[in-house]
Amino acid sequence: MDRFAAEVAASTGREFTGYSDLWQYSVDDLPGFWRAVWDHFGLDEIAHTGPGVGDEAILSDASMPGARWFPGVRLNYADQVLSHRELPGAAIVGLDEDGVRTEISWAELPGLVGAVAHALGEAGVRQGDVVAAYLPDIPEAAVAFLATASIGALWSGCGQDYAPEGAASRLAQLRPKVLFSASGYRYNGKDIDRRADSAELAQLLGDVTHIVIADGPAGGAATDGPAGGSGGTRTWTDVVSQRREPQPVPVEFDHPLWVLFSSGTTGKPKGIVHGHGGVLLEHLKAAGLHSDLGPDSVFFWQTALSWMMWNYQVAGLLVGARIVCYSGSPLHPDADRLWQILDDEKVTYFGTSPGQLQASRKAGLVPGRDHDLSALKTLGSTGSTLAADLFTWVDDNVSAGLPISSISGGTDVVSAFAGGSTGVPVVAGELSVRYLGVALESWSPQAQPLVDEVGEMVVTAPMPSMPVKFWNDADGERYRTAYFAHEWDAQDTPVVWRHGDWVTLTDRGSLVIHGRSDATLNRNGIRMGSADIYEVVEAVDEIAEAFVLGVDGPDGKYWMPLFVTLVPGAELTDELVKRIAGEVRSRLSARHVPDEVIVAPGIPHTRTGKKLEVPVTAILAGRSEVNVDPRSVDDYSLIDWYAEKGRAHVW
Repeated sequence: MDRFAAEVAASTGREFTGYSDLWQYSVDDLPGFWRAVWDHFGLDEIAHTGPGVGDEAILSDASMPGARWFPGVRLNYADQVLSHRELPGAAIVGLDEDGVRTEISWAELPGLVGAVAHALGEAGVRQGDVVAAYLPDIPEAAVAFLATASIGALWSGCGQDYAPEGAASRLAQLRPKVLFSASGYRYNGKDIDRRADSAELAQLLGDVTHIVIADGPAGGAATDGPAGGSGGTRTWTDVVSQRREPQPVPVEFDHPLWVLFSSGTTGKPKGIVHGHGGVLLEHLKAAGLHSDLGPDSVFFWQTALSWMMWNYQVAGLLVGARIVCYSGSPLHPDADRLWQILDDEKVTYFGTSPGQLQASRKAGLVPGRDHDLSALKTLGSTGSTLAADLFTWVDDNVSAGLPISSISGGTDVVSAFAGGSTGVPVVAGELSVRYLGVALESWSPQAQPLVDEVGEMVVTAPMPSMPVKFWNDADGERYRTAYFAHEWDAQDTPVVWRHGDWVTLTDRGSLVIHGRSDATLNRNGIRMGSADIYEVVEAVDEIAEAFVLGVDGPDGKYWMPLFVTLVPGAELTDELVKRIAGEVRSRLSARHVPDEVIVAPGIPHTRTGKKLEVPVTAILAGRSEVNVDPRSVDDYSLIDWYAEKGRAHVW
């Protein structure tokens, strides 16, 4: 980041006294900033046409939606990864739950990508066709993605934790020609055989003509794999047996790279399409500048193919970092599992979730004492808000002074809006900075920017990785409605991206995320964020997880229950309820205290770990039109339990 700032200062004559100055420049001069990113990472080396000379060659149309970036530029995401082929050592490491380790060296990677790309061509895959994956987080997934991107086809992945019908609700929309799958994987101490599920999924996808199966714990060869179409089934080993030199095809800057899907908790999952160039620039900025990753880095983010963090983990390869893929449970055989991986692989950047850190804290772990974590330079966290007490726990038990990057972003832009950054102080409970090039503000209902007050998170200028389009959205109406259709209490409000989060932007430029604005707690006209309550309640030793909802009832009545799950051996006594209420009252306010505390058998999440606040609130309110896709929920049986609680509540 310092080198980048120095380059920009030298080329513009500006003086940057700190990060805030650099951020202000990045949003005031979007074309100049993104040209600087282009130059810093030497993209002329991989592009077949450069960005030209004028601002119009960088951003010819700044409309939202529909911004037009780098018109005339042709490049390929895979070219940037393969530009690091001369690096020594491993590019990709794969680990399973039992510690079985595989690796792909930088020297091997091009031949593997070329072999898979050749097989895709033989299968009839052409530019604009779709290749689907039903895989655990294994090295073969990253190679298959790079091969797909190299020929200008579109990639879309789904983790094998999804049942075939759930995977098909996403992938079948795309009508893929080829399916990559695995015979199975190991999770929670059990071998999960996915051969029959792969066969069922192939049938549900309909247009699949070829299937490639990677080996898993269940074994399995082409002869006993799922029946494909006319091309049948091949093993991964067979596909890569003859290595070939890859020949990435230059494509337009906004040529589709992949399709990611929304959670699907409120209807059919929406396919979100991102382009080669936009993703490349955003991920180089995020990985190379904000995360300080490079050829000396080992990057491990515990993730799955269904989550955008898998796509971001692959971005480590863009800057020459080694990435670590893990296909098992983060908590098996115990909460220490991921910390052992950090020790074994000498991880320099560890990405995780608040849930994993909370589980480590409640298990009494002291990873910094029990493991050699001397290589670790940064800890990243996303999926939900990282509570201030977990910042403190990391500082006390992992590494004192370790930079913690709590980030906020999304599948929508497959990047971050805000998070940590090298050289910027970390304050517990806060996201340190708005990312460069992200014109993020907090707005009042009157569309006025707010500082040190809670408001709607908005982005007022385009980002290169905003979606190219939604799948099957010819007129763009679904895309506009999703982010740009919010009505403000002011006339002639400019079009902005509304992300759906409550946020406080501090006078230091940091952020505090308070929860989803579409799941607002609104008691007596006072808006409150659920994340603030979770931070307090989940710090209580007996509480495993909390779930607070605000339910509108008849005649203006309002019910704010707090559902909790308990750690093993704990009981919800009157004393514990009083202690919870006391903590909430003293650390937040009396209005934040829930109406009642209820022990729940579990808390429903999306498959990427987000609590289902919006649909469950509607269910408790008795709304009949709520449509929750069972395939998008980690434990759909819980929905009936919450519905019964709603029916039983006496207003």
